Amino acid sequence: MKKNILISVFNMEIGGIERSLINMLESFDYHKYNVDLLIFHHVGEFMNLIPKSVNILPQVGEYSVFRKPVKHCLKEGQYLLAFIRVLAKYIAKIKSKKRNLEEGSGYIQMQLTQKYSSPFLPRIDKEYDVAISYAWPHNIIANKVKAKKKIAWVHTDYSKLEIDNELDLNVWNQFDYIASVSDACSEAFLTAYPSLKEKVTVVENITSPTFIKKMAEEELQLKKENSQFFNLVSVGRLSYVKGFDLAIEALKLLHDKGLTNIKWFIIGYGGYEKELKDLISKNDLQDSFILLGKKTNPYPYIKNCDLYVQPSRYEGKAVTVSEAKILGKPILITNYPTAPSQIENGVEGMICDLSIPGLAKGIEAFYRNQELKNYMVTNIRDRDYSNSYELDKLYKIIS
Repeated sequence: MKKNILISVFNMEIGGIERSLINMLESFDYHKYNVDLLIFHHVGEFMNLIPKSVNILPQVGEYSVFRKPVKHCLKEGQYLLAFIRVLAKYIAKIKSKKRNLEEGSGYIQMQLTQKYSSPFLPRIDKEYDVAISYAWPHNIIANKVKAKKKIAWVHTDYSKLEIDNELDLNVWNQFDYIASVSDACSEAFLTAYPSLKEKVTVVENITSPTFIKKMAEEELQLKKENSQFFNLVSVGRLSYVKGFDLAIEALKLLHDKGLTNIKWFIIGYGGYEKELKDLISKNDLQDSFILLGKKTNPYPYIKNCDLYVQPSRYEGKAVTVSEAKILGKPILITNYPTAPSQIENGVEGMICDLSIPGLAKGIEAFYRNQELKNYMVTNIRDRDYSNSYELDKLYKIIS
């Protein structure tokens, strides 16, 4: 008899978590498992990429409010939940001000919204063998779903995440297993939650080389137009965490040194867009540092770049770095705490200092040294990056 699995995610907007979920669902064994997908808000370009074997549950109105503008919640008649959103924002601002948080109160606001709204949210009627909360915060699977086993996923570096750890610990304790995407992520998580050591297991992001290479075949005019330039590509949400402000300043350094034929293309969207555009204008880089916005398919851009760069301040395990390897590209990443788990430094790519000069120096090394590029590309192309066997770890938990 097939086992019934529930997987939850907020939406299917373009992002690393959502992309890794699509890859996992592409590789799932549907002969053994029935998979229900609970998407809190049925929006996002990746909705169309969900495999046909997955049963997408109907949207639950109350679950869709967490990332909508409050005025939209009011229009839909979700008055109580809209009030909770406003209350959580107010309290989160006070908490974050006391702690002098660099990134503000956004994450704590999400935690408080879920905590305060939980008593007023409907339960999921069906009972499951396993329920998986694939995206943080994990309150809904913890409190509103009945399952024999519950798994929560860790995608980021929790030693850097500015949240209320005590509040979160109460939620983590309601799960039987905590799946982390790398050993480095597990170590970082356990610095914040040492009491959860026995629950943590590593299940790496699933990569599907066949799917990624097929998607990368799409024709791309951009490369033809910029063939005379040294083209960098980065993919990620436009946020402080991703370090694109550092990237702009690094490109300015390189241009000031006379390396004006370097262009940097950013694929992504997010709340940091205005700040980045202002910084681009300030440094007169409008023609060289280009925000491409949302792209459902980033793979042709990665395939056609000269160097893939991840300038993040911190990461869990960036999905796009693994995908750049599959597409045979040389890679430069900043020395965020989990960076050594992303690439073999000096073999698959380079880890540079997490700074503006560090990024500039790393890019210049690739720009000036074709042999270095070729050496790393050869190493990458000789390796097999398929890892559907990682799902065996999940199946073992499920069984």
